Amino acid sequence: MLRLRQICLVAPELTKSVAQLESVLGLKTCFHDPGVEKYGLNNALLPIGTNFLEVVAPFQDGTTAQRYMDRRGGSGGYMVIMQCDDVEKRRHRMAELNIRVINNIDIEHAQFTSIQMHPKDTGGAIMETGTDNRGGQFDGPWGPAGDNWKSCVQTEIVSALTGAELQSKNPKALAVRWAEVLDIPLGSTAHANHRLQLENATLRFTDIQDKRGEGLRSLDIKTADREELMRRATILGCGVNDNTVLINGIYFNLL
Repeated sequence: MLRLRQICLVAPELTKSVAQLESVLGLKTCFHDPGVEKYGLNNALLPIGTNFLEVVAPFQDGTTAQRYMDRRGGSGGYMVIMQCDDVEKRRHRMAELNIRVINNIDIEHAQFTSIQMHPKDTGGAIMETGTDNRGGQFDGPWGPAGDNWKSCVQTEIVSALTGAELQSKNPKALAVRWAEVLDIPLGSTAHANHRLQLENATLRFTDIQDKRGEGLRSLDIKTADREELMRRATILGCGVNDNTVLINGIYFNLL
């Protein structure tokens, strides 16, 4: 099992970013994880279907998140977090590939464990794979989101998170690397954009399309009320065109 479960965004300030996501996409915050405070961060988790958007924002100087924003010119995509069925198997594979594990996360009461890999070893973004041993269903428990996330699911505007796009000077090489690290086959689209197919989402790897350099550029979301989403985005001054909305430095592709 390997499925997309969470995308982490980074912002200089938490409240404004979360408010925009809630207002435009019709989402609701389900949890603030006190465990991230040791990294100098505050966060919020917002369910989007059975997956999650997370926003982290530094509250002290010298954080890795702040350095990331300095390097990429502000808010944007930060981590791609996937649910797997065996973290120890993943950890062993990282050792075989000489990929550094930069963080081990254990939420004991939730029976959740995950590993984060060094982005210099994987490229693209911080990659994380984790397991919640209380259940592996698509809508099953997910420790980082707290115990009551299902009561916060809102689907009137957006119903699902179905993909993510990473841009790179060499998208083929980045796609090959992620395929190797995740141990899944590499495919390609009709437009020659390389992709990896997870159980519930697609990871695409494309040429750099802006001045921000390599990183997580866009997310695919399934809309239930596109007209209302666009209306809200326009009112709040988000970047809008026919098929995308820009919020918190990342493009949401409307499906």
